[in-house]
Amino acid sequence: MTAYNDESGTDSALRRSLGVSRRRFLSTCTAAAATAIAAPAFGASPAFAQPAPHKEHGHGHGQALVPAAKRGIILYTVRDATGRDPLSSDLPSGFREVFKELARYGYKQVEFAGYGQHANAPGGSNLETVEGAKLLRSWLDDYGLRAQGNHGFIPSSWPLSQSDLDQFKRTLEIANILGMDHMGTGGDPTGSAYRADWDVAADKWNALGQIAHRAGIKLYTHNHDAAYGFLLDGGPLDAQGRPTRSSGIRKLEYFLKVTDPKTVWLEMDIFWAHVAQYKFHTYTAHDGSQRENVFDPAALVRSHNKRYPLFHAKDGVVNTTSGQGYDMVPFGTGVIDYRTFFRRVGEANYRNPMVEQDNAPSSTDLAQSLKHARIGYDNLAALRK
Repeated sequence: MTAYNDESGTDSALRRSLGVSRRRFLSTCTAAAATAIAAPAFGASPAFAQPAPHKEHGHGHGQALVPAAKRGIILYTVRDATGRDPLSSDLPSGFREVFKELARYGYKQVEFAGYGQHANAPGGSNLETVEGAKLLRSWLDDYGLRAQGNHGFIPSSWPLSQSDLDQFKRTLEIANILGMDHMGTGGDPTGSAYRADWDVAADKWNALGQIAHRAGIKLYTHNHDAAYGFLLDGGPLDAQGRPTRSSGIRKLEYFLKVTDPKTVWLEMDIFWAHVAQYKFHTYTAHDGSQRENVFDPAALVRSHNKRYPLFHAKDGVVNTTSGQGYDMVPFGTGVIDYRTFFRRVGEANYRNPMVEQDNAPSSTDLAQSLKHARIGYDNLAALRK
């Protein structure tokens, strides 16, 4: 992680990761303590991203932080719309109509979360075929959209079974038909905390990355909060012979070290990275001491600059009763300081931020996910340097 030399101590490390002044940091911590929610091991000052003043969220004049061609959305956000029966609703339904609506909002990129839709939509329920991909590509082209990634198939077998290898290659073929530069998955490389398991995961991803590279695709993995927790890699062994303590390196930091930067890429979900910042700030070192290390998502991206071509741009409001630190809200309506984040990571013409909101669909407001998608676009477009 990027080291800073001008200040020391927990509050300065946390303030740097959030992009706030000392006065604002202290006032925020006071407010957090007053609202009362106990944060594990971090006392009254949980590691929250803080809302910037209105103008700092990017409204107004100046150069856009996210170029128009790079403004995207993962279709998981509007999965109820792609899955809606067009024969029973006047709302946009199925991929073709949803593409048209998203393009109307201004989006230029979409990230798939699978290729299924309602059976009554044009093309039928399953478009995960060569012919289905050609149909999807024609609709994307019609509405000026580009496919940029998919949370799809990653083989469960290792070493790879022949059937898994064949399916993986078919997935790459579909990605190429759709015109993707990147293809990935929605899960972590492994759910384990142990270094040995991350070594196995790295071997597998290095092999898959080489296959994808030969197909002209950059293969990426996607994080949730647990992958930015601390790796167990030393100290006394438990009854099963597994390490119980940490060197202080985070799981995905280790994964970045042991995978090939030419063939394995990452997509940071910025919301879950901030949840990790809130949850994983203290670890037990190999010598048994308790040590603190506040996670700085933007610094990790900067230290592995080209390995993060994609982001999930997902926002949250503070909730310290949930155990996560945040609740998801439409992009641009929460407290995560995206203006500071995007300014720090830079490379605006290289990154591909995808608006996401897991809880956008509603059973009572059937248009909600598309409304929130529009809010997300407007707020992403409004971010200014």
